[in-house]
Amino acid sequence: MIVRFRLNGESVVQVVKPNETLLDVLRDRIKLHSVKKGCDEGLCGTCTVILNGVPVRSCLMLAVQANDADIITVEGLAKLGTLSEIQQAFLEKNGFQCGFCTSGMMLTAKVLLDSNPKPSLDDIKDAFDGQLCRCTGYEQIIESVQRAAELRTAKK
Repeated sequence: MIVRFRLNGESVVQVVKPNETLLDVLRDRIKLHSVKKGCDEGLCGTCTVILNGVPVRSCLMLAVQANDADIITVEGLAKLGTLSEIQQAFLEKNGFQCGFCTSGMMLTAKVLLDSNPKPSLDDIKDAFDGQLCRCTGYEQIIESVQRAAELRTAKK
C-alpha cells in the first residue's frame, strides 16, 4: 500500500505493509531514531508523535492510518538549527537523564503549550499521564514545561 504524509514539513511517500506500524516506518525505514520502541503496547509514551496536532502512540497506529496526515517528531521542533523553546527548557532544567522518554515528553509538552500557553501544575500532570520516565522522577520534566511556557511568553 502507498502512504503519503507530511513529516516535519516534508512530503513523504512510503510503500507499507497493511500491518506495519507507524513506529516501524518512522524508525526503521525513515531512520528517525527519536521515535523509540518502548513497551510496544502504547503504555509508556516513548513512541509518541504529533499527528494532525494530537499526540499519538505510533506503536499502536498502522502506517496506513497516517495517510494524508501531518506528523511531527522531535526533529521537527528545531528550526534552522535553533532549538525550540521546549528543547531549550529541557536542557536548562535537566528534563532528561537517559533520554529514552525525552522525545515523547517534548512532543507532549508542545501539544500542551500550543493549546494552553500558561498551564497549571495540574494541567501539566494531566497532559503527561501515561508518559513514563524511570530516571527523573518527573520534577525536572515539570520544571522544563514551566520554563518552556516562560520562554514562549517572553518571545511574544
